[in-house]
Amino acid sequence: MLTRFILINTSHAGNVGAAARAMKTMGFDDLVLVAPRWANVLRREETIQRASGALDVLEKCRIVETLDEALDGMTHLCATAMTPRDFGPPTVTPREHFEMLLKQELLPQYPRPESAISPSNASENPPDHVATQTGVGFLFGCERFGMRNEDVYRCHAALSIPSNPQFGSLNLAAAIQVVAYEWRLALGGFVQTEPALAAGVLPSTLADAAQVTGMLNHLEQALVALEFLDPAAPKKLMPRLNGLFNRAQVTQEEIHILRGIAKAILQRAQK
Repeated sequence: MLTRFILINTSHAGNVGAAARAMKTMGFDDLVLVAPRWANVLRREETIQRASGALDVLEKCRIVETLDEALDGMTHLCATAMTPRDFGPPTVTPREHFEMLLKQELLPQYPRPESAISPSNASENPPDHVATQTGVGFLFGCERFGMRNEDVYRCHAALSIPSNPQFGSLNLAAAIQVVAYEWRLALGGFVQTEPALAAGVLPSTLADAAQVTGMLNHLEQALVALEFLDPAAPKKLMPRLNGLFNRAQVTQEEIHILRGIAKAILQRAQK
């Protein structure tokens, strides 16, 4: 399924860069600008700075003169109109509309991903009965004036992001981030096989039962030395600590820390 973000008459270059960043964060990269204020918007310094690394999205971005040129392959259009219209498409929240689309099968419902979703918008192996040209386009208007009525009326739905009734102004890039997030969730989200690690950080290894037992024995000696634990009447202190550490799923590194504490306590008690 294709997913495209279409920005109409964007006036601030920084919003184009921020939009690219918001899209890439959610795994999308199909961005089209319709008659932006700046012809060289993709090369402006503010655009590149606000993209914050999403330069591949900017490189792939197309600039067209009319909305019709931006709609190739799009079969379902969603406007992001912050104010309700007297007529035209129904106004709904992004989550409500996306759930309805997939539930009523107005769009093809791809199988939930078994691995992390790649930045590509198209499914690599779509079901045989699904047309590959199916696409969803999200339309965003000018920062100052929003979308023209005639453009909104072309859409199947007008997405309204719930906001403070006394302050409903939302930055363009922020609105794109919200819609992209909700759409990614509707498509199944990202599946990570293991937590992301910072550069140079090795994954932690859980302590095995023998290591936990050794640590508990060491800790028991320290608690006795502190006279916190009476070996003649231990009650259920150690079994409860055992259960606590089992639930905590302590790592080998954490076992070393706890045994270091116990060792320090015993050394202090022997002085």
